Amino acid sequence: MSEEEKTVALETAASAEAAEEMTQAPAEDETAAEEAAMPAEEAAAAEAPKAEEPKAEEPKAEEPTETMADYDAAITASMKPIHEGDILKGTIIGVSDEELTVDLGIYTDGIVRLEDASDDPNFSFRDFEIGQEISATVIRRDNAQGRIQLSLKAAAAVLGWERLQQLQKDQSNITVKINEAVKGGVTTYVEGIRGFIPASKLSLSYVENLDEYVGREIEVRVITAEPDNKRLVLSARDILREKEQEERKQRISNVEVGLVTEGVVETIKDYGAFINLGKGLSGLVHVSQISQQRIKHPGAVLKEGQTVKVKVIAVKDGKISLSMKALEDVAAQEIEEETYKMPKAESATTSLASLFKNIKL
Repeated sequence: MSEEEKTVALETAASAEAAEEMTQAPAEDETAAEEAAMPAEEAAAAEAPKAEEPKAEEPKAEEPTETMADYDAAITASMKPIHEGDILKGTIIGVSDEELTVDLGIYTDGIVRLEDASDDPNFSFRDFEIGQEISATVIRRDNAQGRIQLSLKAAAAVLGWERLQQLQKDQSNITVKINEAVKGGVTTYVEGIRGFIPASKLSLSYVENLDEYVGREIEVRVITAEPDNKRLVLSARDILREKEQEERKQRISNVEVGLVTEGVVETIKDYGAFINLGKGLSGLVHVSQISQQRIKHPGAVLKEGQTVKVKVIAVKDGKISLSMKALEDVAAQEIEEETYKMPKAESATTSLASLFKNIKL
């Protein structure tokens, strides 16, 4: 074999041996080679422990999407044309001694000045609160500050009379403060409207000094409400009478049948006499209960102002029935028992023996 052939054979054997070594390489080398070929991020993810898979979240309710249609009402209201004389509702957002600031829900606020609030000289804004709703009339669309000028007084001329007429219909009680005393009665203001209370409607009894009522608060009812004539008349008398009747019923319920008491003859009628028992109570002595003797008229026996003793014989339907005759019957019975009280038998015998003791036959 030539030198050239030997050299070729040796190269061929070396190549075969290298190929065999590569075929028998351990699996670790392949894994290392694969890991070396992987990107760094994928390798890190592969080495990290597997986290628990998150639970599927429940689907959230879709929140309503606001559209321009939702604002149509507010936009329409804010752009509503305002005219003088319109009555608007609003919410008070500012209060001072001189004016109220009112949110009208439109492009600008409203203002109520003190002089446009009421004719009552004692009126003030101290009773108004932020957040309170009011109704007022537009008297000027834009003032110097670009706000709408309002009047409570003008609104009261319309709405106030409507409320007063409803109060009259319902016979509702309202509390008012007396403003001044005038000829024949006193005045006050309701819904910014001047009202009159006649002296005869102030109390259950005659009022001598009307000035004593000025500044006082009393409960009244509307008895006349005439917007065309601007006539408002109020009364406290009906309320006072009802309270008195209620209190009287309560006192009467405490009166017991059989009670004997004194009273004063208040009035005399053909059918009997009313007796004042005091504490606002009175009862009737029917003509048949005045005396055991038959009388044609109560005036034959009784006089107004006379003090008499009576007995309660019935309490029914808030009325007290009295009797004078019942006491006469009791007195007569006591006298009869005292007159016909017989002595014991022994005493009678002894007494009879003593009568004949000194008689000689």
